[in-house]
Amino acid sequence: MATITAPTAQKAAPPGILTHPATRKLLALAALAAILAPIAATQWSGATWPSALTVDVSEPLGKASDWIIDNRDTHPLFLYFFGHVSNVVVIAVRAVYLALLAVGWAGVTAIGALVAWRVAGVKLAAGTAAAFLACGLLGMWVPTMQTLALMVVAVLASVAVGALLGLAAGLSDRMDRVLRPVLDTMQVLPAFAYLLPVVLVFGIGVPAAVLATVVYAAPPMARLTSLGLRGADKEVLEAVESLGTTARQRLLTARIPLARKELLLGVNQTIMMALSMAVIASVIGAGGLGDRVYQALASVDVGAALAAGIPIVLLAVVLDRVTGAAGERLGEAGKSPVTWLYALVVAAAVALAGRLAGFLDWPDGWELNIAEPVNRAVDWMTAHLYSGVPVVGGTADWAAHFTSWVLNPLRDGLQWLPWWSVLLIVAALAWLIGTWRTALTAVLAMAAIGVLGVWKPSLDTLSQVLAAVAVTLVIGFATGVAAARSDRVERLLRPVLDVFQTMPQFVYLIPVVALFGVGRAPAVAAAVVYALPAVVRITAQGLRQVDPAAMESARSLGATGGQQLRQVQLPLARPALLLAVNQGVVLVLAVVIIGGLVGGGALGYQVVFGLAQGDLATGLVAGAAIVCLGLMLDRVTQPTERRTTKKGA
Repeated sequence: MATITAPTAQKAAPPGILTHPATRKLLALAALAAILAPIAATQWSGATWPSALTVDVSEPLGKASDWIIDNRDTHPLFLYFFGHVSNVVVIAVRAVYLALLAVGWAGVTAIGALVAWRVAGVKLAAGTAAAFLACGLLGMWVPTMQTLALMVVAVLASVAVGALLGLAAGLSDRMDRVLRPVLDTMQVLPAFAYLLPVVLVFGIGVPAAVLATVVYAAPPMARLTSLGLRGADKEVLEAVESLGTTARQRLLTARIPLARKELLLGVNQTIMMALSMAVIASVIGAGGLGDRVYQALASVDVGAALAAGIPIVLLAVVLDRVTGAAGERLGEAGKSPVTWLYALVVAAAVALAGRLAGFLDWPDGWELNIAEPVNRAVDWMTAHLYSGVPVVGGTADWAAHFTSWVLNPLRDGLQWLPWWSVLLIVAALAWLIGTWRTALTAVLAMAAIGVLGVWKPSLDTLSQVLAAVAVTLVIGFATGVAAARSDRVERLLRPVLDVFQTMPQFVYLIPVVALFGVGRAPAVAAAVVYALPAVVRITAQGLRQVDPAAMESARSLGATGGQQLRQVQLPLARPALLLAVNQGVVLVLAVVIIGGLVGGGALGYQVVFGLAQGDLATGLVAGAAIVCLGLMLDRVTQPTERRTTKKGA
């Protein structure tokens, strides 16, 4: 059968290859490289970044760190601003924590179940109660309450800050232009990058953890608030304005009510990001479940890590389902306030009864010790599955082969390339997919890494990211295509993807340590598993949303299923596939950095070392390099709309 081409899938081919915009870009870049590359190679020979172009910032950072530490108790800025902020955070978190303990495990479980029942129904209420009871059974009730207290304060602050920023961006074009690049940059930064600045100012402890969480979790609330306000129905706004209302009245009576779904989605995303960050913030003294996981991973105690990791997953799933259901049932939320009153009365009665009966602390006799059997299972795996398995080898063998056959050659190849050729490759990729401004931003970000003096470890991290992204895209695209073409596969994958997408980043380290031990390969494996759900979802959604008319046209011409996929669906779903690549890169980088906790090395290790040893200069330099690497990768993989609107851009 003849090749099938959908009417809308391809545009008319240009008359010649030389007139193609991509060709013109590459020729211009080649001409520029022909002039600059010989100069760079002559002046600064060698593959690694030349020392003459580095700036030693460790000494000024060390002096700044020493000044902050020396003046933290005496300087007015700390006494009358940061000190008060720190005190307010500590008081708020402690108040919520003591309130949760005062209510007791029975009261907290009842309140959680009744809230879930009110917004989502009986099924989710039972799941919420089971989740809280499981936290107690695993012996993690107190750490769970510590994490929940930190979460409550951080989420409230994040929602308030994000809503205010989103309100400003939604009502002012100038503020939207100012905030957009800031939010874009914050969205691509790995979570670890947020820890260092707050530690420098607030030191190790709960205030630093809460404020890092707020900075990390506020951007999605700001984005969705702005999106909701700007996307309000213009006809409704014109009708309200015709009634002679003021701008404030239009905001309160029309814009905000019309943006309720976006606002609740922002709250949902803020909660999930806050939980993820609150767990990671255990590295800087947040305590709670994250601290238990961190301590267990540090001693390679997989059983203890799993015992703390399961409550994190349960908490994430419950919070995601409850807030998601609240958004879906938004129209019913205010219909029966009496039901809310009954629910609150019942919850108060259960809490009071539990207090009178002495059910405040979770009974020790009700705890299940899963750490020992899990560690025995890990020991059995170490003895039987790590290596020596006939035909397939073992998990340790797989990790070793992946390291020696993929990670090492990729790292060595990147570090072998002359530094200027790396910048040239970055410029070419960014300019091909975006504009010259995109390319300039990517090149400057990559050059900043060299200037900071961390060129080699950054290329090591980049090699891990590239390897993880390649595996993620191969598996993710294949799975996404299967889900898009089969309703049964999509139904089977949906609950798995839902759970995986709500799990905090930290938790992914537990199973890979159990299977592969420590090293770079486990860090890559955790990154792949973390990024897969987003790639699969975006790919499947993009393929399913292809114009039905184009699909019907291809079928009417006798196209097979494979031809429809290759010649119609994939070309038309190109924007979604590029978005999947971008999100895969950003998510992979986030976990590869955290992989420094399990032997990933490179920049992640330097950040962990700086935080653990109080060497903020090392940690801050590595953190800045992570920021630059994330910015470069985002620009290289994110298509720019202006590419199609500006001639020759």
